[in-house]
Amino acid sequence: MKNKKITRKITQRMYVLTTNGGGCIVDAVSQISSGDAPLISVAVMNQNYTNALLKNNERFALSILGMEVNPEIIKTFGLCSMRDINKFESVVMKEIEGIPVIEDCLGYMVLEKVDSIVNETHTLFIGKLIEADVFLEGEAMSYGYYQEHKEELLKIKTENGNTAWVCTVCGYVYYKEELPEDFQCPICGVTKELFQGNV
Repeated sequence: MKNKKITRKITQRMYVLTTNGGGCIVDAVSQISSGDAPLISVAVMNQNYTNALLKNNERFALSILGMEVNPEIIKTFGLCSMRDINKFESVVMKEIEGIPVIEDCLGYMVLEKVDSIVNETHTLFIGKLIEADVFLEGEAMSYGYYQEHKEELLKIKTENGNTAWVCTVCGYVYYKEELPEDFQCPICGVTKELFQGNV
């Protein structure tokens, strides 16, 4: 038996990754070197729109989410695609080193991309730290906490009588009365069979 839920015990944290043109929620972030300009890696799903943006941008930022973060930030950057909405319009941002950074966070890191490694499902982007600061002292939200409280954090509000169709793999939400027959999740690519409707 392979119970993949065990991976939630890995001490990953929750971040908003941003670059010019978009951003998304990520959790697979690691420091891989030290010194004055440490290297930081982040894995981004290949089918994610932000992945395509990162391939064409030289800089990106990671905003560290705290336990008290506004859930709307998680909904905006975790459930929506920049193909459909401008995520930066609904969240307070500030520009640092030419990159948009979330204001409602514990702190941020701005990185200059130095390398990338592509595998079957994700790309590992490696960046050199060029700017960083701490906004607030507090506990960072863990990936395990997010998974255990996802339903509460991502309460879906339907509008105009539409159904909120939620991807059971990545959490993307599609608002319509019905899902099209050939529908695929724009974030992770799964078909309509893996969506659950909430009225």
